[in-house]
Amino acid sequence: MIDPLAFILAAFALLATPGPTNTLLATSGAAAGFKRSLPLIIAEIVGYMVSISVLALVVGPLVHGSHALGVALRVACGIYLLYAAWRLWREGAAALASDAPVKFRRVLVATLLNPKGIVFAFVIVPHYAVGAPALAAPYMAGLAALIAVAGGGWVALGAGIRAGASLDSGLARRAGALVLCVFALLVSGSAFT
Repeated sequence: MIDPLAFILAAFALLATPGPTNTLLATSGAAAGFKRSLPLIIAEIVGYMVSISVLALVVGPLVHGSHALGVALRVACGIYLLYAAWRLWREGAAALASDAPVKFRRVLVATLLNPKGIVFAFVIVPHYAVGAPALAAPYMAGLAALIAVAGGGWVALGAGIRAGASLDSGLARRAGALVLCVFALLVSGSAFT
């Protein structure tokens, strides 16, 4: 996808769709508010940049040689998402659920394992999958900007829900945990279809 307009539209459409990272961003916005959740966008940007690079330059060539490795990676992603959901649920169940944002590390790891990284690495970001990272650099820079905009939108959505519904942080975390469970099942289930 070398056409810049097609790249922008495809990347933004993928970033705007619900997923594990967006769930965590919205959950944090709902639990802690917009301003306190903004640093999580850095975790998302770093997570996607590392994920896309590793997938395109290292994992892609390995997976092409081993179907079992592809299945194992999807199952591992699903297991991590279940773990993240369990942690969010526990935080929501705490008697004194804090209004702290979701942890930076949790967003980073969820983004590193996000299946959207595969689509970016092999479909949307041109040149990377064929081993030409220098040609992909301007697209990666543009993608970082799009990630910031879309991530900010998800944080704002969560913060808006918090303000409009007087949502407490425990309920926001439990709702986020349920959504993460759905994504975990979808990602793991795709390994066996």
